Amino acid sequence: MKAVTWRGLLPLAACLLSLAAAGPAARANAPGLPADLPALPALGELMQRDLRTGLAINGFDPVSYRLGGKPEAGLATYELMQDGIVWRFASQANLEAFRDAPAIYAPAFAGFDPTGVADGVAVDSDPSQFAIVGSRLFLFRTAENRRRFLQNAGMLAQAEGRWSSVLRFVAR
Repeated sequence: MKAVTWRGLLPLAACLLSLAAAGPAARANAPGLPADLPALPALGELMQRDLRTGLAINGFDPVSYRLGGKPEAGLATYELMQDGIVWRFASQANLEAFRDAPAIYAPAFAGFDPTGVADGVAVDSDPSQFAIVGSRLFLFRTAENRRRFLQNAGMLAQAEGRWSSVLRFVAR
């Protein structure tokens, strides 16, 4: 690339570096950037989400897993932003139930596949592959992972033991 082109890109690079250093609050107010952009990746994610949209569990309604036996897609009409994560719901009643008790409805291990967590890694899940065990919602990457988890009672304890170390290395 020619030197003239590089010199033209230097101000843009400096602007991007300053925005990255300033954090999400400054990016939200940066001129020329839409205010509704999801936050850039950082360490210590609290919930698996789509990095392009900012939606938790691919936009599925977390309350619906407990109501009808299968997940329902959430609607943009019923959105709730919590801890920088956008949750969608199929109804206003589901939104209010989640808002009042998110720990009850949010998936265990921040929506990551517990079989991966048990192996010490964060593995994205498919929200259509799920199980409710006791009072907790678990999401899995595949039907095979779901089957393995349900057949191996020790895998939950293994995942719980490794979760804190896995969470430290998850980018959001």
